[in-house]
This record gives sequence, structure tokens and C-alpha cells, in this order.
Amino acid sequence: MELTFVHDPRGECFTLIRRADGAEFTLRSYSRKHRVPHDLAHAVTERELGMPDGIFGCIAAGVVFDSMEQTAGKRRHDAKVRSARILKARNSIGISESISSAIHEAVEHDWATPYARVREMWGVTEAAPCPYDDAAIAQATETLRDLSNQWQASGDPLPFPWPNKLQAAGVPR
Repeated sequence: MELTFVHDPRGECFTLIRRADGAEFTLRSYSRKHRVPHDLAHAVTERELGMPDGIFGCIAAGVVFDSMEQTAGKRRHDAKVRSARILKARNSIGISESISSAIHEAVEHDWATPYARVREMWGVTEAAPCPYDDAAIAQATETLRDLSNQWQASGDPLPFPWPNKLQAAGVPR
């Protein structure tokens, strides 16, 4: 899957999504109040921490959220059923939202890497110890800082490769 973050003239951001199945979408974002796009924070966090079933891993597997509009490719006849089936399975969307928010907030406000906050957010939804070590949290935070700087320095679209291995499991293709 290929993601491209695009500056919207209204001050927002939107994401162009090109899935491996040939379908293309735009994903509306609601980031006007942030200098760092929220969906970029999700993508970075999920990719850098290896979350296959966060928002973008679910999209890679076939989920179509209400904030997405298909712009090219063949529409699946079972898109709604497939989306519901993927989302009904155990996934990391909730923890992705929490951890992405912690990393996003740190980058947005130029704070230190949020090691304790990430572990705290993990503990809100999971009883098991947080699987992300300091190096992984630091990498996700620094990657978002770097991409945020690129985003702010240029009005050009920001390409963001998505690894094929990061895809929600349990749904036949």
C-alpha cells in the first residue's frame, strides 16, 4: 500500500491511499488545529511500532472507513461486509489511537520523547506489559519529528511507504 499525505488548500490534510488490490481512496483528515497531521502521526506510529492491525493495517486489509472516498479501482462487492468483519476481529485501533496521540502531542508541542506516556496509554487498554521498548518509542517519535519538519517546510505531497507485512490478519483476500 502507498500513502501520500497532501496539503489541502483549506488548511487540512488528506491522504491518498493506493492499496495493493488496485483500489485508490482519499482519506479526509481533521488536522486544521495541528501543525502535524493526525493521520500522519497514526501512520508513523503504526509503521514504526509494527502494528499490523491499527487504522492503516486495517485499511490495507480492506477496511473502508466513512471518512474514505474511493477514487479509482474496482469496488469490492463485499466492501461493507469485509470492513465489518475486519473491524469486528480483535485489533489495535484503540491502542493505536492512544499511543499515536501521545507521540503526536510530544511532536506537536516539541516535548521530549513520551516514553512514560506511551506505557501509560498502553496500560489503559492492555493488562500485559507494554511491548514497545525505549528504542522503538524514540524511533517513532523521531520519525514523526522528521516528517513533520518536511511537511511544514514544503507544500509538496509527502509520500509514505507502507510495508506489505503490516496488514490486519484473519480475513481471506
